[in-house]
Amino acid sequence: MTAASKAGQRYTPLDMLARLVAFDTVSHRSNLPLIDFVEDYLAGWGVTCHRFPNAAGDKAALFATLGPQDRGGVVLSGHTDVVPVEGQPWSRDPFTLHIENGRAYGRGAVDMKGFVALALALVPDFLAADLATPIHLFLSYDEEVTCLGVIDGIAAMGKTLPRPTAVIVGEPTSLDIADAHKGIRTFLTTITGFAAHSSKPHLGASAVHAGALLAAELDSMQEEAKERPDGSGRFDPPYDTVHVGKFHGGIARNILADKAELSWEIRTLPGSDPEAGPARFTARVETVLARMRETAPSSTIETAMTSDVPGLAPDPGSQAERLAMRLSGRNDTIAVAYATEAGHFQRAGLPTVVCGPGSIDQAHQPDEYITLEQLQAGEAFMRKLMAECRGS
Repeated sequence: MTAASKAGQRYTPLDMLARLVAFDTVSHRSNLPLIDFVEDYLAGWGVTCHRFPNAAGDKAALFATLGPQDRGGVVLSGHTDVVPVEGQPWSRDPFTLHIENGRAYGRGAVDMKGFVALALALVPDFLAADLATPIHLFLSYDEEVTCLGVIDGIAAMGKTLPRPTAVIVGEPTSLDIADAHKGIRTFLTTITGFAAHSSKPHLGASAVHAGALLAAELDSMQEEAKERPDGSGRFDPPYDTVHVGKFHGGIARNILADKAELSWEIRTLPGSDPEAGPARFTARVETVLARMRETAPSSTIETAMTSDVPGLAPDPGSQAERLAMRLSGRNDTIAVAYATEAGHFQRAGLPTVVCGPGSIDQAHQPDEYITLEQLQAGEAFMRKLMAECRGS
């Protein structure tokens, strides 16, 4: 613990955002330096933290309670990882916060270190408010790649941690209240054929040809999904989506490929059966594999699910929705196209909405930014939460 943190160091929201942006927490790197900083900062204010490390020990989620330790309360949840900057034409150092023309630029400034910075900067004020209802801070990892960084912490709620009565996931919604988003499952299909000269295809089995047949099946699934649109009019596009993001295989034009890989995803509307698409794909795999084995009995096709992010379904009148409406001044809700960790909270039976400052349109972009106006609006949101939990 540093001498500064022992004294209870104060940060403005912008100062805290600058500290957080300076940590390079791209998902394939460790977030522990940031977690160490936050834990040290909270310890300076007498706040105890609970860590939830990943299996490799190079990342961790963090949970902390401000106020009473023996009751539900409100979770403010944010992820600490960010997307890569490689290959993007940044005009400034992405890991140094830069303020210009009413905007704060930096990787993660809007997605979603802005929300986290606001929650952390107001910790001294939350503590001074003598909260009757606790405010819980929950910082996760790997949201940008798997959304699994919240799982262990959620599992502990109601056991070693308090079970909250409402969860606000602070993804950038311009402080609109999102009560619905699609779920996503991602997959990696590995195809092993048998190499042979292309003039004699009957002596082998092409993994690339098999992959093309499977990719075509996924494309057919996408086209058919368009014929089953959601009737609510809340989603864009208003149907399940199927997408092949990567297709690799082969070493030369005149050699039957012995290896190929497809990386693909299915995004499902709330209410869609998440098992239907994978089941259809598996059936097609069986027919393609049977064809391969006619000329190459050793052929295999294996599919691994690499992530499973449940959708967020509307829960009208939930405690989280009513609270967020009071804090944001909104009277209605929206649906968003992207997936978040909110579905994991809801799957555990916790009332959850997505609501945070800034626009998703600036996320994942070069020169990512959050406007100072949105940061100020986010601070007002947090201070209204403080008043609610104080009971004033």
